[in-house]
Amino acid sequence: MKEVVSNLYVCSQKDLENHVFDEEKCSFVLAAKNPFHKNAVGYTGKSCDKNHPEYLIARRGNKLILNMVDAPYSIYFDKGTIDTALEFIEEELGKGKTVYVVCNAGQSRSASLVLLYLIKQGIIQGETLEDCEVEFLRLYPDYNPGKGIRDFVKENFELYKYNLPF
Repeated sequence: MKEVVSNLYVCSQKDLENHVFDEEKCSFVLAAKNPFHKNAVGYTGKSCDKNHPEYLIARRGNKLILNMVDAPYSIYFDKGTIDTALEFIEEELGKGKTVYVVCNAGQSRSASLVLLYLIKQGIIQGETLEDCEVEFLRLYPDYNPGKGIRDFVKENFELYKYNLPF
């Protein structure tokens, strides 16, 4: 678990399990199908029913829970889901909360969401994604995105950099 900027952390599932949080002062983006989304929505099979109202996103109090796997192709990452996560981070930080962005290993999905948030906010700037990644690695050396999420970030970099609608 590492604080990347004031009150914004990237965490692994293990960090989440091994730390006691003041639930009134914290909010969480849980960016992993298993166990977070699966447990929150309550499906027992391999995947959530695509017709379920919480198929991509579930909200439980101070937790935003994403049906997100570290897939090998960018097509498996839903921009609306990513945008909702970035808006949630912004809103919760604006309320003075500490926000923990969590995935299984704390290196790919959670780190990429935080990177996109920092790019969108103009906290990290660069002409290219690679420039921004160099800067982000100074803040979060464990950043190690999977191919699919990295490709998603690269394909959508300018939309986030310039805050363009999709």
